[in-house]
Formats: sequence, structure tokens, C-alpha cells
Amino acid sequence: MLQSGAYGVKIPDDLVLVGYVTGAFGVQGWVRIKPYSADAGALLHAKRWWLDKPELSDVDVSQAKMHGDEVVAQLVGIADRDVAEALKGAVVQISRRHFPALDDNEFYWVDLIGLAVVNLQGDALGTVSGLMESGAHPILRVELPDVSGVEKRQREMLIPFVDQFIKTIDRVGKVIQVDWQRDF
Repeated sequence: MLQSGAYGVKIPDDLVLVGYVTGAFGVQGWVRIKPYSADAGALLHAKRWWLDKPELSDVDVSQAKMHGDEVVAQLVGIADRDVAEALKGAVVQISRRHFPALDDNEFYWVDLIGLAVVNLQGDALGTVSGLMESGAHPILRVELPDVSGVEKRQREMLIPFVDQFIKTIDRVGKVIQVDWQRDF
């Protein structure tokens, strides 16, 4: 399903936040983007991005490449540093269908959010609310069911996203099975 946006352009309903514009790069209108993920493959692969500044609209990508930990890109129609700098702070979104294909047992984090988490004993532990980098490996953030009397800081469980603890991921069934106990 598509929505209508600025100038009657149809907005895909599968847009995913992938980064934000940190400013201009050079003097010929290139922009710098800080990816939300350590792997900027989606930003480098997609030829159309959606920016929310001044209002949500699409922009074609002429070139994009890594530059340190950021992506630098030349966007069609932006050939001036001042125009590029005016995009600073804009959120970059990409249609999910434009993400690069993955190998077996590879997952985009966005596809794991919302999946139920159960342990090997069949106990429902909660729902994936996000993932975060820890330096050594990603951490699965699991929002615990709302239980009366539990303090807010105790409503989240953190599970290392490594084979030792993550046993199966069933995206179709929307369940992640883990070797983890409630009291860890």
C-alpha cells in the first residue's frame, strides 16, 4: 500500500529508518549520512532514499560510498554545498524491498523487532524491542510482559545475540527460541 506525500508522490508503506544526514561533504552538494547500523549496505545499495526535510519526499541517489564510519552521497538535483547543508538532521529512510538480499541465517535487525521470545522450556519471555551493539556482539533487547509490581527498570531483558543463546529464529512464525531463563 502506498500513501500520498509531498507533490502527490506515493510513499511506500515499508520505509525503514536507516540513518540521518550529518551535513554537507565537499563543495559540490554531497551529503554525509550517519547509518543507524554498522553495516551500511542498504544505504549503498538503494538508488532512491526518502528524506523528511523539509517534508517527506523521495530523492534519487547518483553515487554513494563509505567514508570512515559515514556514507557520503551525491543526490540528484543537489549540486551546492549550502543546499546539502540545509539537509542536516534529515532522517533517511529506504523502502524495505530495496535492501540487499541476505544469506541464510542472516537477519536485518528491523525484521527481528516485534518477534516473540521463548526459552527452550517454552516459557514466553517477552517481545524483541530492539538490538544494540556491545562491541563484542549484538545484544537482543527483550521487553518483558507488563507485570504489576515490577519496577520499570526491570521490564527489559538483555540477551547476547550469539549462537550459544539464540537457538532458532522463525521469522514466519514470528518466534525466537533462546537458551535463557527468566532469572538471568
